[in-house]
Amino acid sequence: MTGTTVEAVHGDITRQRVDAVVNAANSSLLGGGGVDGAIHAAAGPALLAQCRALRRAALPQGLPVGEAVATGAGELPATWVIHTVGPNRHAGQSDPALLASCFRRSLDVAADVGARSVAFPAVSAGVYGWEVTEVARIAVAEVRRHAAVGAEVELVRFVLFSHAALRAFESALTA
Repeated sequence: MTGTTVEAVHGDITRQRVDAVVNAANSSLLGGGGVDGAIHAAAGPALLAQCRALRRAALPQGLPVGEAVATGAGELPATWVIHTVGPNRHAGQSDPALLASCFRRSLDVAADVGARSVAFPAVSAGVYGWEVTEVARIAVAEVRRHAAVGAEVELVRFVLFSHAALRAFESALTA
């Protein structure tokens, strides 16, 4: 890895002082539960307004699974929110390549907007039915692949809400 620091911490992603926070969004981009709801609540109405504008202009059908798009961050301490839609295992979306794409495309978008530091949640773990150990393994591998090609992002921080998720990501980082 060339110059990219990758770490896992226990905490609240909405309080991270990074350039970009990744939102585990649904395809509507209009808020939801879990990380998505927390980010929308903390960012305030400006985030929802930007997401609605994206839906009207560029994404009338919503954001596809595995893709990513950036908006401003509203009242969050970050500058950007990068929205990505993880695969929902309960809906039959069990291809690991779709999950890897969430992390890869989010890092691509982060680089495009000039973000040097990015905070990720455990995309698709939880209500989307992916085991957190599998999410951790795929996420860490994709971040390492991205860093190996000389990516511009200098810090990738996985911000985990539960101690079990933190342990899974710490294990993946030391593997």
